[in-house]
Amino acid sequence: MPTRLDVPPTLRGGVVAVLRADAADRYAPVVRVLADSGICSIELTMSTPGTLDVLTDLRAQIAGSKADLGVGTVPDVATARQALDLGADFLVTPAVDTAIVEAAVDRGVPVYPGALTPTEVSTAWRAGATAVKLFPASTVGPSYLSHLRGPFPHIPILPSGGFGVAEIPVWMGAGAIAVSMGSSLLGDALRGGSLTDLARRCRDAVAATGASRP
Repeated sequence: MPTRLDVPPTLRGGVVAVLRADAADRYAPVVRVLADSGICSIELTMSTPGTLDVLTDLRAQIAGSKADLGVGTVPDVATARQALDLGADFLVTPAVDTAIVEAAVDRGVPVYPGALTPTEVSTAWRAGATAVKLFPASTVGPSYLSHLRGPFPHIPILPSGGFGVAEIPVWMGAGAIAVSMGSSLLGDALRGGSLTDLARRCRDAVAATGASRP
């Protein structure tokens, strides 16, 4: 059994913001607003061209905040190691790749692999996952998470995909350690939309997770 990394306080902060953009040069103003609005885990995705090129600079821009800046949609071990070398605070994968999990654990960096079935959840956990991302969460719904908590009460689970701020209390009530949100949180901010509206949605999401905790 690999060494288990503790779930970081930033994840327990309640919200992971998932950023997908046409290009990585759209990230900076949005990342700063997220960090200033109480979002403690910010995930830059490898599906955005140029993500690794801007990671170090963006980490420097929010260095005074409480936010962690990680890399998601990590497809393979080589990319994982690149992200780790550049200082990614955490890694996220869309599926269970035990080699990526082990690479992150070996470096002492939290890793959240994506899983859906009980077998995938168990496999990710046994490989050393810090928490398991339930994806695509909206396809199965909060009741599915409640059922997973029966056999796996010890596994921190992070639902991701397809739900909005209004659904946060239900997911938290079903046993989520936090929620992972993309377009429902970001809106059009990465396409030049209102950063004021983004800040409001962030504050609402953080408040919803806090109010939903036992």
